[in-house]
Amino acid sequence: MTTATPSPAAATPRRAPAPRLRSTRGRGRSVDRPRRSALLTVLTGIVLLYSLVPLAWLVINATKTQGDLFSSFGLWFGDSFALLTNIGQTLTYDDAIFVRWFLNTVLYVALGAGGATALAVIGGYGLAKFTFPGKRGVFAVVIGAVAVPGTALAVPTFLMFSQLGLTNTPWSVIIPSLISPFGLYLMWTFAAEAVPTELLEAARIDGATEARTFAQVSLPLLAPGIVTVLLFTMVATWNNYFLPLIMLKDPDWYPLTLGLNAWNAQAATAGGEAIFHLVITGSVLTIVPLVVAFLFLQRYWQSGLAAGSVKE
Repeated sequence: MTTATPSPAAATPRRAPAPRLRSTRGRGRSVDRPRRSALLTVLTGIVLLYSLVPLAWLVINATKTQGDLFSSFGLWFGDSFALLTNIGQTLTYDDAIFVRWFLNTVLYVALGAGGATALAVIGGYGLAKFTFPGKRGVFAVVIGAVAVPGTALAVPTFLMFSQLGLTNTPWSVIIPSLISPFGLYLMWTFAAEAVPTELLEAARIDGATEARTFAQVSLPLLAPGIVTVLLFTMVATWNNYFLPLIMLKDPDWYPLTLGLNAWNAQAATAGGEAIFHLVITGSVLTIVPLVVAFLFLQRYWQSGLAAGSVKE
């Protein structure tokens, strides 16, 4: 008696037919072609105008003479193009005090913002990758410090520095700038996602010390976050006004913000010379380094802000 051998087609189980995808035409857009929102477009345009119109006004009026500032429309050029002349006068006025203010600002940013970034990187990395008693308490203190505005601490800081004899010195501006609770929190959250714990354990198994692991393994991974924190602290220190206002009395130690305000108030003093065209030109020269820094570090800055936004 012969037994029938099943065919390969009969032995292979039949697969269920793949479900058919329904068309979404008319009911929405795909991820590649999202639905447009007229309200969002209008709001974005308003924000864009709000951001660009003051900048355009500043650049346009930096090309005018003192007389053209009051005889021409604010958002259009005057009778003469005096940008180069204004820049020359700004850099040489009052024994080139603007250059001194610019160098002071660079000093405050290099030591203050640079030091704040370094401390934020070291502290954030330690809080993210090491476990120790009181870590939750440190987290609560950092969050609370982020919520406290800097102006609320200016007067107590002044009283403390006056007791130490550090007022009217560069240290009275540099030392408070070293503390950046927001930068510490940002590096904490970034390091927790950007540096895999398994990678650190592998480096330790290979015999690397903690300092070498941090320098050679972790720092390259933290580069986007470092640039992001550096930009935030740099802008905050560059635009710092209230702290130098209460700490400094000597104009030779003024930053650009305080110096330009002194120029602007000069017209209101008895016998003071009105130099509004130099104030506007100096303001343009003040924002140029920030614009260059943002454009040069834009790629790292954007990647740093997006870190941790997608869960893998």
